[in-house]
Amino acid sequence: MRAQTPARPTRRSSVRPWRAVLGAAVMAVALGAGQAAGDAVIRWAGLAGFPARLVPALLVAGIAVPLVLALRRRDGAPAARLGLTGPREATQGFVLGVAVVAGAAAVVFGAGTAAGWLRWSGLDPGALLAFLATNAVVAVLLEAMPEELSLRGYTWGTLRERYGPARTGLLTTALFVAVPGAASAVNAAVTWACGGDPGPIGPAPAGEDPIAYVVLLLVFGFMLVTARTATVSATIWTCVGAHLTFLTVNRVTLFGGERQAGWSADLVTADAILLVPVYVLLAAAGFVVVGRLLRRAANPARAGQP
Repeated sequence: MRAQTPARPTRRSSVRPWRAVLGAAVMAVALGAGQAAGDAVIRWAGLAGFPARLVPALLVAGIAVPLVLALRRRDGAPAARLGLTGPREATQGFVLGVAVVAGAAAVVFGAGTAAGWLRWSGLDPGALLAFLATNAVVAVLLEAMPEELSLRGYTWGTLRERYGPARTGLLTTALFVAVPGAASAVNAAVTWACGGDPGPIGPAPAGEDPIAYVVLLLVFGFMLVTARTATVSATIWTCVGAHLTFLTVNRVTLFGGERQAGWSADLVTADAILLVPVYVLLAAAGFVVVGRLLRRAANPARAGQP
């Protein structure tokens, strides 16, 4: 399939920019309702372990993906606006997303280990492989695919039809940060309707520092926007690979012990947590550099355009 360039703003564009909010709304509804309904199913069926993690993931993806595709059909937009490309571009983009984020994490966590900020547990290869496999399935369905398709796909693509790259990236990231709070409200409503005990409504999950959580979301959202524009085709699968790798790296290194991942790191100093936003920013820089190199190779005359 021939590579397609990302959507660019045009004065004749008939796209209504406010429709970009619908992408974030779809994700908030899917995340809140899917997790709440999934919890109800888990309680009713008495599920545990991997099946208990899989049910909410299937529900979230089952709500978000069809709704986003329906919005695209309603707009009469091409698949390329959402970053839905052919198998070749999708595979290359996914591998690029994984490689850039994993490489940045290896550099930063390696430096942190050398500085004595991190201390690693023993490696259990079997447990690690099992965790990577099950985590990949759940993370793609629950977070990576629906969030990227709705936000860096529909929302970013809709805004990019009208605005330049900087404004598009800022607005997309702002809507991304707003999703958890909206999703918590939807979750509370659906949980109450299902006869459960609603959790707190707010911009961060229970137990998380709201300011630190929002700052991390801003950095993470910025990185994912750079991933969206890192290939000539602007395939959404670069974002999916980057998102999945970010979740996997953090869950293994920071929460590997409690998740029985077969490998984990202990934070020797509280400052070690800053390594996470540092490697995310390094990954963002990597996507920017790779994007410029790929565009220069594909079309030297337009190499400077995102």
